Amino acid sequence: MSKHPAARALQLVAKEANLKLTVSEDFSETPGKGVKADIQGVKVIVGRDTFLNENGIDTTNVHDPALHEEQGFSTLYVGRDNKCIGWIGLQDKTRPEASHSVQQLRDAGIKRLIMLTGDREEVARRVAAELGCTEVKAKCLPQDKLAIVEKMKKANHIVAVVGDGINDAPALASGDLGIAMGAAGSDVAINSASIALMSNDLKRLPFLIKLSRKTRVVINQNLLFGILFIILGVSASAIGWLPLIYAALLHFAGSLVVSFNSARLVRYGEELEPHIAPEQVTV
Repeated sequence: MSKHPAARALQLVAKEANLKLTVSEDFSETPGKGVKADIQGVKVIVGRDTFLNENGIDTTNVHDPALHEEQGFSTLYVGRDNKCIGWIGLQDKTRPEASHSVQQLRDAGIKRLIMLTGDREEVARRVAAELGCTEVKAKCLPQDKLAIVEKMKKANHIVAVVGDGINDAPALASGDLGIAMGAAGSDVAINSASIALMSNDLKRLPFLIKLSRKTRVVINQNLLFGILFIILGVSASAIGWLPLIYAALLHFAGSLVVSFNSARLVRYGEELEPHIAPEQVTV
C-alpha cells in the first residue's frame, strides 16, 4: 500500500464508508505520478492525468475538473482495465498549527521558506498564502525538488529540506540538512534524512531549531569548562601548589560539571513546549 498522504486520506474515507479494502497484487508506485495494482484480476491505476496517458489511458472522456482546481482542489484520475472511469477531488487543508509554526521559523531568523509540492498551481498558491511561505513551486516531481535543492546549494545557500515521504526522499538526501516528518511510517524518508521527527506535528520544527541552538551553546560551555579545569589542574600541579592526586580529582570534578551541564538539555523541551520532549527527536 502507498504511504502517500493522499492514499492515507482515501483509506480513511473508505473505512468511514464501511467499504472493504481488498488486498492488491502486483502493486507499484511511481513517485510524484501515481500507483498501479491488480485487484482480483482487475487492473487499476490512480494518479495524474499524465500518468494515465503514459499508460495508454485516455482521460478526455471524463468531466473536466478545471473548475474544482480553481477552487483549490487537486485531482487524481482513476483507470480500470485501460479505461478512465472518473476522478477524485482532494482539497488540502492547512493544519491549525501550520501558520504559527512558519511564523516561528521566520522569527528564528529563517528568511526564505519555499514550498515545493506536486499539487497544481492554484492549490499550491492558496496553501502557500495561508502558511506565509515566501515562495512556492508547484507541479514538482521528485527530480524537480532535487534540482531546486541542488541549484540553491550551488548558489552557496545552506538548505534544510523538510518532507514526509518517498516523493521527498531525493531532496531530503541532497539538502545540507534533511528533516523527515512522521518518519515512523516511512522507511525511505528516515533513511534519506539527517533527522527524523517521529510525528507530523509542525510545532516540532521551530522547537528543533531552538533545541539545536541551545545544544550548541552547551557544547561550547562544556569545552570551556573542560579546558579550564585541565589548565588549572596541570598548572597548579606543575608549580607544586596541588598534589597529583588532587589534580586528578579536579579533572574528575570537571567531568562531573560537564555531565550535569549537558543534563540540563533533558528538561529544555519542557520549558519551551510542554507537550514536546527532546527524546522524540531521532538523529
